[in-house]
Amino acid sequence: MSRASAPVVGVVVLVSLTVLLSATVLAGLPDSTSASPPTASLSLTVDGSADRIELTHRGGDELDVSEMDVRISVDGNALTHQPPVPFFAADGFKSGPDGAFNNASSNTFSAGERTTLTLASTNHPQLDAGVDVSVQITTHNSVVFDETRTVS
Repeated sequence: MSRASAPVVGVVVLVSLTVLLSATVLAGLPDSTSASPPTASLSLTVDGSADRIELTHRGGDELDVSEMDVRISVDGNALTHQPPVPFFAADGFKSGPDGAFNNASSNTFSAGERTTLTLASTNHPQLDAGVDVSVQITTHNSVVFDETRTVS
């Protein structure tokens, strides 16, 4: 090897190391092109006399029900059986929820739609007058909805 080629080889090695290190660092960064979690405006109604919980989609993104995780608690205590949305028959709930929570629906929850579910007597705690009912909906590990209503 001649003396004139040594600096060229050194530069090529340094550039190669720089490219390799840059690629390694970039591979560890989060993907900025991944979709952001959906945002939607929902409202909650609780009917204690019918043991029914109703959600209304007021606006925002359409929600994929199969990607939802719905958690319900009464006075801070989680229901014994949580709703496996969508469903038709499930432990702790009366069969045939209305709207998007019914597995015969389109599997989407869109603006203007309502969906309901009714607790069975085998689910506890019940929706007695004066209790606070909290409903939290997450999708893609992000909270889409979290609201509490007092049963009158």
